[in-house]
This record gives sequence, C-alpha cells and structure tokens, in this order.
Amino acid sequence: MVNCIIVDDEPMAQKVIENHISRLANLSLACCCSNAMEAFNAINSADVDLMFLDIKMPALNGIDFINSLKNPPSVIFTTSYSEFAVVSYDLGAIDYLMKPVTFERFEKSIHKYSKQAMPEEKAPTYSYFKVDGRLLKIEHLDILYAQSIRDYLIIYTVGRHFITHMTMKYLSELLPVDLFVRVHRSFLIGIQHLKSIGTHELKVGEVTIPMGDKYKSELLSVRQRLNPVTPVKQGNSH
Repeated sequence: MVNCIIVDDEPMAQKVIENHISRLANLSLACCCSNAMEAFNAINSADVDLMFLDIKMPALNGIDFINSLKNPPSVIFTTSYSEFAVVSYDLGAIDYLMKPVTFERFEKSIHKYSKQAMPEEKAPTYSYFKVDGRLLKIEHLDILYAQSIRDYLIIYTVGRHFITHMTMKYLSELLPVDLFVRVHRSFLIGIQHLKSIGTHELKVGEVTIPMGDKYKSELLSVRQRLNPVTPVKQGNSH
C-alpha cells in the first residue's frame, strides 16, 4: 500500500486528488495539508511514500519546501503554472500535473511512480503441475513441447513426459510468452528448442510437430526475436 499525503491550499484541488486516490486500491490517503508546515508535521509523524504537492502556497512554496527536507518522500507536483516544470524535474519529481488534474493523467503518474519505487519482481523460472496426485515443479527451459488431448496435456521434457489435467488455453496463459508459443490447436512449443520451420510442420528437438495455418504469423514473429546464435532453419521438415 502506498501511503500518500496531499499538500495544497485550495480545498477543491485537494478534493480532486483525494477522489482520484480513492479510486486506486493500492493508494491510501494519510492526510490533506493546507501548507508546508502541516506537511512537515505529517511527514515526521507518519510513513509517507508519496506526496502530491502544490507549488504556489502561502509562506513557503512547494519547491522551497522540498529543498528544506533532508529525506523527502517521492513527489508529484500539482499546479496551475507550467513554468516550474523544469525545476521540478531537477528536484527528482515523479511527475508534474497541471490542474485541473484528470483521472487518466493521474493514473499515468501513479504508473510512473510504481515503475520507479516498486520494480517488477523477477518472474519465476518454473511452474507447478499436478501429476499423479502431487505437485511437480518443472523448469520452463526444460519443456520441449506440450500436446493436448481433450482436457489433458502431455508435457514433454528431455527424456521424460508428464500427464496433467489442464487445457491448452490455460497452459498458454500460465507459461511466459517470451519462452513459449502455440503452433497448433494441440501443440505448444518451447521456443528455445525450435530447430527448423517447414511449410506445414516444424522440428522441436528431434520431434516433428504439425503447424496450424492460424498460428503461422505468430510463429514468424517469434523467429524475429530468437537468439541469433541459435538460428532457425527454414524449409521443409521431414
């Protein structure tokens, strides 16, 4: 949860940002402040992650206020004056929102904040499958291909295969799209094991797999992002 405060001497401007915050589940509003002194007390009495800060305020403006803080929280400026944009970015502000702030523009700012403050977690390199009544951990890079037979899948790895109760559609959504591609209504392959592409079939490892016409365009786009050190041969596969 991102703990926020609003610092603005205009009640209506406070209300707009407050409403925007309430629409996003990952944001929590700690308090609204009308001046820099109130904001200073709020920052020192609670953990504040993100501050929505007006620039032109009585006594101490927003820029001077930020410069006065030893360890300021992340800041998104909200103002009616465009001339302070360059200064705000020099201060390391996440964004600079012009009033009146629309929700769409607000949401983009929060996305910027999330990318900077909360980098995406590294995706797991494996998935779990229920095989013979127990959960089996299979590394993604070990999967050669999968074949669907009604509501079951046969997952082939080097030298082994496993049967699990799962649809091909679910498997396609489960596995990372940068490592796997569906090539037929009944087959999904591990891109790193693709050896050659023919007119109507392809080769994965030592196995020849049919290729459906509706999946050809996606497969060709995959070829463009393959590692050049393992080129894919093109021609008839037999």
